[in-house]
Amino acid sequence: MFSRVRGISSLLMVAAVVAFAAWSPFVPEIQAQSVTWKRLFPKKSPSAQTYSAMAYDPVSKKVVLFGGFDGNIYLNETWTFAGTTWSRQTTSVAPSGRALPSMAFDRVTRKLVLFGGYDGVHYLGDTWLWDGATSRWTQAHPKSSPTAVTGPMLFTDPKNGHVDQFGGYDGRFYQLTTWRWTGKNWTQLHPTNTPGARSIAVAALDSARKNVVLFGGLGDVRTDNTWTWDGTNWTQQSPTEQPPTRYGAGSAFDPKLQMVVIFGGGVGGVDQNQTWAWTGTDWTQLSTPKFPAARESMGMAYDAASGQLLVFGGVAGNTLFRDTWKLIGH
Repeated sequence: MFSRVRGISSLLMVAAVVAFAAWSPFVPEIQAQSVTWKRLFPKKSPSAQTYSAMAYDPVSKKVVLFGGFDGNIYLNETWTFAGTTWSRQTTSVAPSGRALPSMAFDRVTRKLVLFGGYDGVHYLGDTWLWDGATSRWTQAHPKSSPTAVTGPMLFTDPKNGHVDQFGGYDGRFYQLTTWRWTGKNWTQLHPTNTPGARSIAVAALDSARKNVVLFGGLGDVRTDNTWTWDGTNWTQQSPTEQPPTRYGAGSAFDPKLQMVVIFGGGVGGVDQNQTWAWTGTDWTQLSTPKFPAARESMGMAYDAASGQLLVFGGVAGNTLFRDTWKLIGH
């Protein structure tokens, strides 16, 4: 057993896992799209791992994967995916090894922003920038920052293109503040409405509706709710159907479906293998004949260069994955 990685989950789940089981509604399967998952077999891949950060970089036109936990070590490796295979990037400077950081692309500065995580001892609050043009990491030194947390949610702001940050877990408390990266500094925002404090929730830019959708996660209060962020304020949505509340699900916007797609995640301590999509007003379960094994805390991103929605890695119980899958049949 890799007790350290289970320890991270335990820290996050203590206050929430029993409640999740009670909140999770039964939702019938809806066959809304003809899609399925297909496993890829790249010549090279990162090691089996979970709790990594994964995002698409439009500058290099590659998916970038950083950090994670391989059962023994908190990783600080950087890998890129260019349509068919993974390549490890050798960099002279890199963030320290960590699990459960988060990463998103800043359209203004043209860099990926990485924040947070846990290194086995400390909750981390450092900010790093990945430049796809040079394949280099640079540490930023902002005057103010969000609280050091694991499992924050980072996403591209739908209005101004900067990166916004919400939530996370600091070892004692779940957070509910919203912050914005300006390119040099983090500025705390003060929206009129805000979701309940949470960590490792679904959070993805919905490019079709020009907002961010937030769902689920772990928290001390109920997280079985769906919110959208328009860059100024949070709005709670009232979908007719929604997935059973989950934490550690992968999420990304699929431009072919014109919906935010989520896969997997944990529900009351049980890992899932369903695929759901957010239509902008409701959640719908996609009936996929093939799918990855049930898992949580995998990497997920849409590779715009090759036009494929990707899933990599993750964990189920004590099993770590290193497989790569794509969603096909749109």
